[in-house]
Order: sequence, then C-alpha cells, then structure tokens
Amino acid sequence: MSQLAYPQILLPNEHGELFTYQLKGPGEFQRPSAPIQTRKVYAAAHVIPVMDADNTPGAPASVDWEATLAYRHELWSYGLGVADAMDTAQRGMGLDYAATCELINRSAAQAAAVVAENRYPAVAGRTVRDLIACGVGTDQLDPAQVNPGDLQQVTDAYLEMLRLVEASGAKSILMCSRALVKAASSAADYLQVYSTLLEAANEPVILHWLGEMFDPALSGYWGDTDLQAATATFEQLLQTHAQKIDGVKVSLLDAEHEKRLRASLPAGVRLYTGDDFNYPELIDGDGQLYSDALLGIFAAIYPAASAALQAFDAGEQHRGRATLDSTRDLGLHIFSAPTFYYKTGIAFLSWLNGHQRGFQMVGGLHAGRSLPHLVRTFVLADSAGLLLRPELAAERMHQLLAVNGITSPVSTLTGVS
Repeated sequence: MSQLAYPQILLPNEHGELFTYQLKGPGEFQRPSAPIQTRKVYAAAHVIPVMDADNTPGAPASVDWEATLAYRHELWSYGLGVADAMDTAQRGMGLDYAATCELINRSAAQAAAVVAENRYPAVAGRTVRDLIACGVGTDQLDPAQVNPGDLQQVTDAYLEMLRLVEASGAKSILMCSRALVKAASSAADYLQVYSTLLEAANEPVILHWLGEMFDPALSGYWGDTDLQAATATFEQLLQTHAQKIDGVKVSLLDAEHEKRLRASLPAGVRLYTGDDFNYPELIDGDGQLYSDALLGIFAAIYPAASAALQAFDAGEQHRGRATLDSTRDLGLHIFSAPTFYYKTGIAFLSWLNGHQRGFQMVGGLHAGRSLPHLVRTFVLADSAGLLLRPELAAERMHQLLAVNGITSPVSTLTGVS
C-alpha cells in the first residue's frame, strides 16, 4: 500500500556531524466538531513581530497584528481558549506596556467576534471569557524605581490593568509582579495587595503563581523563599477570597506540589496546571482529581492537545493520555534550562508551520536558543507529528542551517511502499 512521501534533510548532531533525517509527517489531528467539555484549557499564545522592524532588545515592540491574531484564531478553531498578554507573549520580556494594552484589546475584540458570529464549531456556545483570559500585571512600573514598602503604587498599577482587562470582556489573570517583590517585605504585604485586587474584581479571576525558573526576579514570591511557607500564604488567600477566584494557575514545575495544592482547593476553584514538564499526568488526573490547563506548551502542541482532550471527552482516557505523553519530550526540551527562553521554541515551531514569515521575536529573543537546541526541537516536533507542513518545515530548516553556514540539501523521496 502506497504511503505519502515526506522530505529528508541533513541535520547536524550534537558533535556537528551531519546525519540524514527522514521526516515522519503530521499526526492525524482533527479540529473538534463540538466544544471540549471535560477539561477547561487555555493555551498561552506568543506574539509575532513585523519581520523588518527593529526587533532588538529594548526597542518598542512592533507587532504583526494580522499574523498574531490569526494564530489566536487557529487555537480557537481547535477548541482551546487563549491566555494572552502572559509571559509567553513576552510580557515584560520584550513586549512593552503600550503593546500589551493593544494586544489585550485586539485579542478580546477578536474573541467577541468569534462568539457573536458562532465562527467555529469547537467553541460554539462559549462565552468571551471562555475564549480569552488576559494577564493583569504591573509592567507600567520599572521595578528599579519602586520604593520598598510602597504597596500603594503597585496596587494602583494592578488596578489600572484590571480595569483594562475587565473592560475588554476578557477573564482576568492576576500575574506575579516584579514590582511587588521589590515593594513587599512580608507575606502580609502580599495578602494586602491581592486582597485589594480581589475585592475590586467584578468577575472571578485566575491567580497566577509563576516560579523563578520562568522569571528569576520573582524569587521569594508570597513573602518567602521556602515553598511550604509561601504555599501557606497562597492558601490563606484562596480560603479568604474563594468566591472571587475562578482558579489558580501554578507554574512551579513540581507535580507533587501541584497535586497537594489541588486537593486542598476550596470548592469551585480550579487548578489550571502551568507545569510544562508534567502536564500529561496532571491533566489525566489520579482517577478522582485532575488539573485543567493554562500552558505555554499548548501554543506549540495545540493539534495534539486538542486531540487528547477530544479523547477524554469520548471517554477514551488511555488514548488521551497517550497523545499527551507523545508530546512530553518536546515539552521537556522546549522548557529546558534556562527555562526563560522557552518562548523561542514556540516561535520557532510557529515559523516552521507557516504561521509567520520569519523566525523572529520582539526584543531579539529568537537568539535565545542555540542551533543544536533548535535542531533537536525540529526532530522532536516531527516525532510528535507536529510539523503539519513537512515540506515547508524542511525547507525552512534548510534555510536556517544555510544562514548558519551549514549546507543541508533537502530531497523529497519518490515514494514509500
């Protein structure tokens, strides 16, 4: 029986020696014909810059809005919500405050149009808040200019953005703040600021706990470097304000900690896993409890993630888990240390799959990973069936290697019998 033929390409291994790699082709992933039911998920999406803009560190972000918003439509069409203006979108890491505000308003407006027009079967009947959740932060403040003890300045910055996100119609995600780390001196300070924000929120929010592996400036968040003590403060906040909390998004890359926290949550509060290492087991659950998801890796593996969630909906737990497991090596690699640069891998796959014209990121962050790292990303993505246009991906990989001085001819096989 004849099968499709996919390209082969010469790639350098970790020793710089070329080897022939045969692409396996895309997985059999289908867009869902109805909304996903058994898990609530958001994919944290990246932003795509104008390719001929000044995408250098410190330059104001010049965003290709057409391509950036098209990527969000792609995620919605697969049944996933979008978490926007988060660290995956380079919030505070190349995306300046003005561009952040514009991103929130543009993405929320697109989500509202999708809902009003009932555009995709995968999100039929969903609300705008189901489709889009946006980060509420303090990036209009320079942490270096924040005075220790000035909680009011930090609170006011948070409230300004909370009003912006709520006015857009999106769900609010209260992000960790570098400025709050500078201003706060105790757990009580964190409780004071967050209590004020939760009391001011008009709708339930998602609380986001981002670990220092994602942002070293967040060390000691919740007032303590000891994880157990920090968790106790976090849980105190949850118990006091449960009615204002839709869920918590935990990005500590510690599966056992997440399971313990998940079991202690107040009724009605979701655990949105942010663990880009252990998401298969956490989303699958233990037979009683499971995690929902708000993940950067889902922006890279969204066809497989959607297929897994569809399997869970169909009662095919083992197939759903196996599909997620098939992407885990890719997730471990993209989020490997220094984890700060995981966004480079997501933009790289976006380029390979034709969602952006060039491999660039705002702030020059596309230079954050080495060529061997990107070659390994290419191979792992193909192994997981996530190079959806193999010929294009091979040609673009060839171009990248050529720019880096490596001759790597691409040849398409005539057929496989």
